[in-house]
Amino acid sequence: MRFPLAALTLLALSQLTGCSSESKQESSSKTGKITTEASAESNVAKTDSAEKPEAEKNSLASSRSVSTGDSTLDSLTYAPTEAILPKKRIFAYYGNPHSKKMGILGKYPKEEMLQRLDREIKNWEKADPATPIQPALHLVAISAQGAPGKDGGYRMRMSDKTIKKVLKWGNEHKAIVFLDIQRGHAPLGPEMKFLEKYLKLPFVHLGIDPEFSMVTGAKPGTKIGSYDAADVNQAVQFLSNVVKENNIPPKVLVVHRFTQGMIKNYKNIKLNPNVQIVMDMDGWGPPVLKKDSYHDYIQKEPVQYTGFKLFYDNDFRKPGSRIMTPEEVLALTPKPMYIQYQ
Repeated sequence: MRFPLAALTLLALSQLTGCSSESKQESSSKTGKITTEASAESNVAKTDSAEKPEAEKNSLASSRSVSTGDSTLDSLTYAPTEAILPKKRIFAYYGNPHSKKMGILGKYPKEEMLQRLDREIKNWEKADPATPIQPALHLVAISAQGAPGKDGGYRMRMSDKTIKKVLKWGNEHKAIVFLDIQRGHAPLGPEMKFLEKYLKLPFVHLGIDPEFSMVTGAKPGTKIGSYDAADVNQAVQFLSNVVKENNIPPKVLVVHRFTQGMIKNYKNIKLNPNVQIVMDMDGWGPPVLKKDSYHDYIQKEPVQYTGFKLFYDNDFRKPGSRIMTPEEVLALTPKPMYIQYQ
C-alpha cells in the first residue's frame, strides 16, 4: 500500500508536503509560507533486518580533538564515544523551529518541546525496559521549495544561526541531532558538503528524504521523488569519510521511505562499518496501513536497521484513526531501532 503526500503548512514560506497519506495514489501538495527569524530564510518548506558489519559491534572512541573551524561549534562538548545502534534505540522529535506545522520540534517553545520529548521517552522505556533510549532532534536543515530560487535548486538551506541553535539544544540535552536534506533539484553532493562542518561533531548525524529528490525534474510536492542505491551509497561514503578523517564514532544515516518507488535497487546499497543505515517507514495513516507499509517497503526490502515514524496530528486525520502505541510498534518484525515523531 502507498502513502501519497500530505500537505504540511508552514508559517509564511513556500511549503510543500510531509511524507505520507493513506491512499494508494500519489498526490500533489499544497503550498504555503513560513516566517523565520532571518529574512534570508523566508522560503523554508517542509516539507533490524539484514546482516550488520562486524566492525559495527566495536566501540570507536572520539578524540574530541575535532576542530570544525568554528568556535561556536567547537564549544559543544557532548561527544558520544561509540556506535549507537543496536545498543540503544534512537528516539527523535522531527521538524524545524521556524514552523509549528512541520513537526513537533517547532510546534512548542524549546523547553516545553524537550519536556514532551522526555515524557514520551518514558512511555517507550516502559514498553521496552531492556533497550536504553538515545534522545534525538531531527532538523529539516535543507528544505524543499515550491519555487526554484536563484540557482534553480528548489530548496532552501537553513542559516548557520538556525542549525547552531538546534545543535545547542541537542548538546545541552545530551541528544544527538540529525540534519535532514530535502534536495529538490539540487545535487546531493554539494548539499552534504554544506553540512559537513556540523557533521564533524560526534553527536550530529544525517537524514535524506527521497520524497523531495526530484530526479524527473518535477516541482517538489507535485510528485513523489526517489533515490537510487547509488545515491544512498554516495551519502554513506560521504559520512564514512567524515568519520575516518575526524576519528569519531560511526554516523547514522536515516533514509525516509513510504512507497515502493522511493528507493530503487535497494539490493545494491553497500554497508559500511563507519555508517549505520536506517530505513525509516515515514507514512501516516491508520495502524493497519502503517503496518502493511512497514512490511512491504521496509521488512521485505531490508538494508540494515529499521525505523518507524508516528504523527501527532496526521495519524488522526481519518475517522477512527489513531496513533500507534509503543507496544504496537515494538511488536513489528524487525523491531524498529529508530523512532521518530512528527
